[in-house]
Amino acid sequence: MMCWICSLLTTKAQQKPHYTQYILNNYIINPALTGIENYADIKISHRHQWVGIQDAPVTTYLTFHTALGKKDYRTSATSYRVPGENPRGKSYWEDYTAAEPHHGIGFQVINDRTGPLNRFSAYGTYAYHLGISARTSISAGFGAGISNLSLTASKLDFGVANPVDPAVYTSQDINNIVPDFNAGVWVYSADYFLGLAAQQIIPSKIDFSNGVVTTSEGKTVPHLFFTGGYRFLLTEDFNMIPSTMVKYVSGTLNADFNIKVQYTDLAWAGFGYRLEEGFSAMVGMNVSNALNIGYSYDYTTSKLNTFTKGTHEIVVGFIIGNKYGDWCPRNVW
Repeated sequence: MMCWICSLLTTKAQQKPHYTQYILNNYIINPALTGIENYADIKISHRHQWVGIQDAPVTTYLTFHTALGKKDYRTSATSYRVPGENPRGKSYWEDYTAAEPHHGIGFQVINDRTGPLNRFSAYGTYAYHLGISARTSISAGFGAGISNLSLTASKLDFGVANPVDPAVYTSQDINNIVPDFNAGVWVYSADYFLGLAAQQIIPSKIDFSNGVVTTSEGKTVPHLFFTGGYRFLLTEDFNMIPSTMVKYVSGTLNADFNIKVQYTDLAWAGFGYRLEEGFSAMVGMNVSNALNIGYSYDYTTSKLNTFTKGTHEIVVGFIIGNKYGDWCPRNVW
């Protein structure tokens, strides 16, 4: 059993949670997005992976970030949402300008549970944004905090017929609290975005035996994420954004491919594919200039599809200080 636990922490497995709707909140992946908009952005998400499989991963997070000292881009009354017109139409993107230099601050709280293992993480984040051309900006940011990886040993007691490693069982609940850091850069304009992020930068040893017995040493390892996307104006009312995220963990590559179609600033739908894992679909809408919601469903194509009914994920967003009435983000679309 000790070997099974440590196998979850080996260098060939992704140790950070999956997110299907990361396109709606790239901040959860890359701290360089801290303060990218003109308002405070709050996101709450709950993800139930592989429904139907006992003790499958369940991930919940809360994020908050806002800009400091940012000059607003609004210059005229036409910047307001006008009934019957698309505020994200062709003329809007033609007038798009790079961000004024400004700072951003935020925080992230993430809880990821898989069976007897639970990882709780909390970070404070900071980023600085700077225009590098008339329509292109770059930002760099970092997050610093703690990660608490805990084991509930009572969940490993399967009775006399299937005993567990006594070093684990007699130790009862075990917690490992370690410092955690992540960092990233983000390049964005009216038409595209590119990002590179590193999570879990400083590796940490994990020992669930309390020093009693160690059959295999576990450790956390750095994760790298490359993200990119491009916006196409299909008509005056429809935008299409194909995007990808490539993940690198200790010599192993994986990738997500997505297409999101947005109608004006009101609603969107999208499809995705994760290599060797399956397909996904998502829908969402901006309920108002202060509330948005998205839902996604993942269909597993691996051998797990015999046992699971898929993965559900919901993201609810709240906007604070949106005095100009934007119904959708200007820089994260």
